[in-house]
Parts: sequence; C-alpha cells; structure tokens
Amino acid sequence: MTYIARAAEPLPILRRMTDTARHLAQLRKSYEKAELSETHSHADPLRQFELWLEEAIRAEVPEPNAMTLATVGADLRPSTRVVLIKDYDARGIVWYTNYLSRKGQELAGNPYAALQFHWVELERVVRIEGVVEKVSAEESDAYFHSRPLDSRIGAWASPQSEVIEGRSVLVANAAKYGAKFLLNLPRPPHWGGYRLVPDRWEFWQGRKSRLHDRLRYRLDGGQWVRERLAP
Repeated sequence: MTYIARAAEPLPILRRMTDTARHLAQLRKSYEKAELSETHSHADPLRQFELWLEEAIRAEVPEPNAMTLATVGADLRPSTRVVLIKDYDARGIVWYTNYLSRKGQELAGNPYAALQFHWVELERVVRIEGVVEKVSAEESDAYFHSRPLDSRIGAWASPQSEVIEGRSVLVANAAKYGAKFLLNLPRPPHWGGYRLVPDRWEFWQGRKSRLHDRLRYRLDGGQWVRERLAP
C-alpha cells in the first residue's frame, strides 16, 4: 500500500530547531578504550577480524553478528540494510537473503559491495569491500534446514522489497505455506546465500582527540598489504 506524505515545510519553519536537533551538535564522546597498532595487529586481515569478532562476542555486544550491507543499483543510487553474518572463512563473508529483494537485484547487476560492522561498546568499526557471489546450492540448503520453522516459513511468505497491501498479506502467506508444506519446507528457489570475497579491509579503533587508528589491508598480487590511514 502506498501513502503520500506532504512535502517538507518551508525553510523559515525548518529553522525553528527542536530541542533534539539543537542537542545533536553538543553530543560528544571521547574514545579511550583501546588502540590498534601495526605491531599488535595480524598481517592477515581475516585473523584480525576473527580476533575482534571474538572479543565483541565475549563483551556481549548487542548483535555482534549484525553488519550493514551497501550495494549500488543500475541507477547509481546506493542503498544499505542490516544483514547477519552466518559464516566466514578464507573465501569470504557469508549471509543469506531473498535473491529477488532489492539487494539481490542490485547485486545481480553490480556484484561490488561493502560490509560494515560497528561495535559501539568497543569503539570499533570493520569495513570490508569486494565482489559478491552466490554460495553453492548445497550450502544454502544446509543453512536453510538449520533455521527455526517460523523462519523457514517466513522465507516463503515474504515477497521481500515488494509493495504489499498490509501485514495481513504476510500472515495469510505464512498460513498458506505452513499448511502446504507442514514441517517439510524446501528451500525457496529465490532464497539463498551470498559470499563477499574481500579485496579490501579496514579496521578502525576510536582514539582520544579524534586521532583514531585506521589500518587498511588491500590485496596486491595475491598478498595483503597493510597500511595506516589518517583518521
């Protein structure tokens, strides 16, 4: 269902800032929890990522597996959304989704994408860039059948990114596919995994006085080159 919203108010009205807007400019944070040096970081970015991910999990950071995925469409408009990492190894970073969604369509036209983890409590960010490919059907099947029943039904019920009349559409679809497949839901043909194959990593550690640590790893001739970037 489509709703039409009014255009923004004229500029003189916009200038009457709310208390929240005025407060934004005053928000400050001093980053002092840790540091990131060449000496105490891994030469292999995957090892460095694994170390930081393990520390985020041990610190009980909320949803340490959540990452922002950025893609670009044929119209050159970028878009982002949060997805969940489900696997990683030397081949890349894996997540699962609907292939017919906006992100799926954009990746079909332009396989270059970027991922970002933001572990606020640890004052850390990890950025990963590379080319995205689909994982094998066997990998997608194995993960799909490991999911809870309601999640498997949801993969069938939601025409992701399409306009729908209301939530009742999703409820009706869930009931329909639940009744159709009972406990034996096959993986939908439009649902499966993606793997981002990294050619660039960046690790950001907040530091005092905004002199943050930034280490970038870029692939050069099959070898990872580690470089420090100005914050």
